[in-house]
Amino acid sequence: MAHAKGSYYLPDPSHWPLVGSLGLFLTLGGFGFFLTRGEHAGWAQAAPMLLGFAIIIYMLFGWFGTVVRESEGGKYNDQVDVSFRMGMMWFIFSEVMFFAAFFGALFYIWQFSMPWLSGGDVETHNQLWNKFSNAWPMLVTPTAAMDAAQSTFRNAKDFIHAWPIPTINTIILISSSFTVTFAHWALKTNSRTKLNLWMLVTVVLGATFVILQAMEYSHAYKELDLTLNSGGYATAFFMLTGFHGLHVTIGTIILTVIMFRCIKGHFKPEHHFGFEAAAWYWHFVDVVWICLYVLVYVIPET
Repeated sequence: MAHAKGSYYLPDPSHWPLVGSLGLFLTLGGFGFFLTRGEHAGWAQAAPMLLGFAIIIYMLFGWFGTVVRESEGGKYNDQVDVSFRMGMMWFIFSEVMFFAAFFGALFYIWQFSMPWLSGGDVETHNQLWNKFSNAWPMLVTPTAAMDAAQSTFRNAKDFIHAWPIPTINTIILISSSFTVTFAHWALKTNSRTKLNLWMLVTVVLGATFVILQAMEYSHAYKELDLTLNSGGYATAFFMLTGFHGLHVTIGTIILTVIMFRCIKGHFKPEHHFGFEAAAWYWHFVDVVWICLYVLVYVIPET
C-alpha cells in the first residue's frame, strides 16, 4: 500500500539483522578458529566459517528480497527515496576514504620512507638499511642477514607492466561505465530491450575484468615471484588491486541482480533508485581503477 505524501514508511520488525549477526559471528569466529589450527586445518575446522558464510548469503537474499518486494509494492515515497540516496552517498564516501588510506600509504612510501632509507636521514639509513637504493618499483628485500633471519622474504623478478592486461582492463572498465549509462538512458525512456541488452554487456565486461585480473595474479605468482613479501611495491600492488578486484566482483554481482530485475520488468522511468545505486557504485569503482592504473602500473614504467 502506497503511503501518502508527507508520511514515512516504517517497516515491520525484522529477523534479518539477527540472522546477519549470527552469520558474521560464525564467519569471523570460525575463521579465527581455522587459523589457530595451522597446518592441521581441514574441512572440519573450516565448517563454522563456511556455515557462517552460507548464513550471510541467505540473509542477503532474504533481506534484499524484502526490500525489493516493498519497493515494487509501492510502499516507498519520495522521503524514503531521499534517505536511500543519502545512505548510498555516505557509503560511497566511506569507500573513497577506504581507498584513500591505501593511496596515502603508497604516497608515504614514495615521499618519506624511501628518501629516509636512502640517506635523507643518515641515522635511519645507517641503522636500518645502509645498502638501500631509492628506486621505484622497490622489489628487493632488506639485507642478506635479514633475508637469512626472515626466509619469507622473496625478491621478485619484475613488476607488473601496464601492457597488456592492465591497459586492456582499463579499456574494459571505462567501456562498462558507458554501457551502464546507456542502460540508464534506456530505462528512463522505457526502452526495455535496449536496457536489458546494455545491462548484459556491462555484466560481461565486469566479469571479463575479474577473469583477466585473476590471470594477472597467476602470472605474478608463478612467473615473476611477486608476492606480498616482495618489497614495498608488491605490498601496495596486491593491497590496492586486490581490494579493488573484490569491489569489482561485488559490483558485478550487484549488476547481475539488477539485470535480472530489469528482465523481470522491475524499475520504472520515474522510480528506479536501485538501478541508480548500482550505477553509482560502478562509476566509483571505475574512477578508483583509473587512479590505481596510473599510480601502480604507469608510474613504475617511467
